[in-house]
Amino acid sequence: MHDERRRIEERVERLQNQRIKPAIYAAAVPFEVAAWQAPGEPVSFEEAAAAPYEPFAMDTPWGPPWGTTWFRMRGQVPAEFAGRRVEAVIDLGFVGDWPGNQAEALVHLTDGTPLKAVNPLNQYVAIANPATGGEVIDYLVEAASNPDILANDFREPTPLGDVLTAGDKPLYTFKRADIAVLDENVWHLDLDIQVLRELMLELGEHDPRRHEIAHALDHAMDLLDLDDISGSAAAVREALKPALAKPAHASAHIVSGVGHAHIDSAWLWPIRETKRKTSRTFSNVTSLADEYEEFVFACSQAQQYEWVRDNYPQVWARIQESVKKGQWAPVGGMWVESDGNLPGGEAIARQLVHGKRFFIEHFGIETKGVWLPDSFGYNAAYPQLAKLAGNEWFLTQKISWNQTNTFPHHTFWWEGIDGTRIFTHFPPVDTYNARFSGEEMSRAVRNYAEKGAATRSLAPFGWGDGGGGPTREIMERARRLKDLEGSAKVEVEHPDAFFAKARAEYEDAPVWVGELYLELHRATYTSQARTKQGNRRSEHKLREAELWATTAALHAPGYSYPHEKLDRLWKTVLLHQFHDILPGSSIAWVHREAEAEYARVAEELEALTSEAVTALGGGTARVFNTSPYDRAEVVRDAAGTPVYVEVPASGSAPLTAAAEAPLPVTVEGRVLDNGLVRVEIAEDGTLSSVYDHRAGREVLAGQGNLLRLHTDLPNYWDAWDVDKHYKNRYTDLLDPSEITVADEDPLVGSIRVTRPFGNGSTIVQTITVRAGSPRIDFETDIDWHEAEKFLKAGFPVDIRAAHSSAEIQFGHIQRPTHTNTSWEAARFEVSGHRWVHLAEPGYGVAVINDSTYGHDVSRTVREDGGTTTTVRLSLVRAPRIPDPGADQGRHRITYSLLPGATIGDAVAEGYALNLPLRVADAAGEPQPVVSVDGAGVTVEAVKLADDASGDVVVRLYESRGGRAQGVLRTGFPLAGAQVTDLLERPLEDAATDGDSVFVELRPFQILTLRLRRS
Repeated sequence: MHDERRRIEERVERLQNQRIKPAIYAAAVPFEVAAWQAPGEPVSFEEAAAAPYEPFAMDTPWGPPWGTTWFRMRGQVPAEFAGRRVEAVIDLGFVGDWPGNQAEALVHLTDGTPLKAVNPLNQYVAIANPATGGEVIDYLVEAASNPDILANDFREPTPLGDVLTAGDKPLYTFKRADIAVLDENVWHLDLDIQVLRELMLELGEHDPRRHEIAHALDHAMDLLDLDDISGSAAAVREALKPALAKPAHASAHIVSGVGHAHIDSAWLWPIRETKRKTSRTFSNVTSLADEYEEFVFACSQAQQYEWVRDNYPQVWARIQESVKKGQWAPVGGMWVESDGNLPGGEAIARQLVHGKRFFIEHFGIETKGVWLPDSFGYNAAYPQLAKLAGNEWFLTQKISWNQTNTFPHHTFWWEGIDGTRIFTHFPPVDTYNARFSGEEMSRAVRNYAEKGAATRSLAPFGWGDGGGGPTREIMERARRLKDLEGSAKVEVEHPDAFFAKARAEYEDAPVWVGELYLELHRATYTSQARTKQGNRRSEHKLREAELWATTAALHAPGYSYPHEKLDRLWKTVLLHQFHDILPGSSIAWVHREAEAEYARVAEELEALTSEAVTALGGGTARVFNTSPYDRAEVVRDAAGTPVYVEVPASGSAPLTAAAEAPLPVTVEGRVLDNGLVRVEIAEDGTLSSVYDHRAGREVLAGQGNLLRLHTDLPNYWDAWDVDKHYKNRYTDLLDPSEITVADEDPLVGSIRVTRPFGNGSTIVQTITVRAGSPRIDFETDIDWHEAEKFLKAGFPVDIRAAHSSAEIQFGHIQRPTHTNTSWEAARFEVSGHRWVHLAEPGYGVAVINDSTYGHDVSRTVREDGGTTTTVRLSLVRAPRIPDPGADQGRHRITYSLLPGATIGDAVAEGYALNLPLRVADAAGEPQPVVSVDGAGVTVEAVKLADDASGDVVVRLYESRGGRAQGVLRTGFPLAGAQVTDLLERPLEDAATDGDSVFVELRPFQILTLRLRRS
């Protein structure tokens, strides 16, 4: 037989695109359209309904960037449409086919009922099936003219990312608003051909099934009457039935499909637009559920549900009904799909608590899994946190984006730093926006790493990132692929059902230990430094407010614990941990608003903390220590005079000098010395020496605090990525304009170094040594005006460190300092929280920070045979896409060098730098709510129980990586104690004796205690 594949494939493609698709709508009449441009921000339906509308013609430009135009569409179904399936078809002038980053609209009835959204891939609204003829249609359509930020494929900066700079030129031209007849035979024929043609193209050229499909399509096309597509469609479909009816092989891979609509809570649009996106997508989803009884839609992010509940009650009611029918599956159990690396441990705990609790309270459903398809790597504390929140499984997809190494598993047990394991799946379809194309189905099978041991994978289907969700076309594909020879089999089902089946057949799945590091998007640890600093400050201020509010609730008569305010503030912070806000990968508008929100949060939390401290009674100046460690430290009194004080962990002390004074600080030229460390500053402003008096050794092996400015232009994703070639071009900032003494006091010595550089930028650093502490602080004020640059601060230390240790959530992770394999080489930029620690047997050094996350660690061997291990903190970047002004302006960052540090020292000083001692007036000496004896037992949170019972909840963990035993003592009469999960639900009784609770922890174990007051 002659090979006619090319002829057949080209014939089918042309007939489908040029004849069949245009015939899907058989007849149409236009709506009568009028328009009203809403001024400024979106308005309510009631305001829009009362507005004056002007006639509007098709092919008319409309929609300034970020504007809202309301269209009134009126019409009547013609009598000749009777008995047919009639729909409204609306084309706002869509560009491309991505529904999330351009014009979108929500169609309402005149009473305000939302019907359905329209977007490029979902342009219809059902009118009647069958129509009787004469139906009167009256719609109000809220159309958002969001700009297409991706229009230039992220090649150039755009001013469209902020309403303040986007201008007012109309972006779109309205193309169509019709009442149309859907020719169901033609529509189904198009889908039949799509599925068969795409399957055919994925099969091997020697596969008989490929040739069988080709000839079936060729024969069917012979039956297509080009002058009567509608009239011949049924016959063509009949001819294709045998090809579509052949069942899949018994060993065919099974794809569990679950509807999905990834909606970034902010990204290339502001939060206010996401609130509308949820209503549009969820309206579409609930409409689709009415049409397809087998449809199941998985939806995470409790925050988005709350927006719909508060702003679109009718859509909320439809969601509740879909949940009851089992077609809507709340998943994920987090407040938002947060970043996986940057939020603190307590913040991720609260993400899970608030998310899980929302679904329990509103749907009576406890979610079973963590659903995070799109975060940029996942910290190694997740397995334990997920299990402590009551979860059984974990899902993500993003690791498929690795730049260097292919992750070896799709279904596996993920083991965290404490040893907890959770059953985890990466969909081999490599997308969370699947549409069941032939290419996707083939890819899922081809990629699947568990072949021979397991048989099934998950595919989240539906358009996403900016919402959109599943469409009826995708559901029709799923039906045709349920059991089709040559293809994987599709089963639409709840993700819990998939995970139960996957685990049952693969209980002995392989184990992956440690972090899930994404070998891409490494710049998200640094971009938008003010957003990251706002998060770090907020997390610590929340800790502070909760601790002192709990103290006041126990010791101050009449004080009321601010449950509702703290709940609201936590949710604000959790929202801004979303994986395109906190990582710094959103448009300018998002980060401008985030910075303003963080400022408001800080102001409110400061007021709450002050209120709590004041409630303890005014009178005597006291020092309050929010840290979980005792501190001997220098503070300043109301007059600014330094005082060396001793303050217990999570407690307070009078503002009086400690009984035993430390050695004084001396300042001689450019040398600071406090008897513990001597710091010498070179003429170029770097550190020429840091000598540890206690150990009798030099700490540095090169220029310390070397500020290096790198050229930084990644290959594609500017705000997201830093590519390895950034290291090849740099300028060392070695020309200070001024070096002066800033402080010369027996308790505090400081030298200030001023460095102008680049495009009018300036760095002013105050290098400080305080009495009684080996910690050297670098208070850094940056006025940043660079573009496509990356600023690092490096410390080469004379230590042969086999690995670095970086703090993560509830512990730390060790990473090799060598690059023996491609896996280690790919980790050229990594994340950490408050500290990085380097050590050789007997000696260590920590680098501590108050707001940065990105860093790199490398080592080299010197000519003298010694080893230099260098840690460099990433301070600030200057990407221009998607925010052309990213990071421009002022930044205030403090980082510290801590010579002679153990891991325990790094933990304690990390808390100290991030939780400054507070000086305030208070009467009496309130006991700490709790105090802990036991090395490594660290208190992370102290609060009152969320159920307002008055119980005290304490979350603690083992922080050094070893076993720990300790005793927790309460500052109040204890009636009983229970170990609970993260949601404060009892698991077992804790061992107590009087007002003491006995604690025994494995390495990095998290323990939540609920303490009942007598």
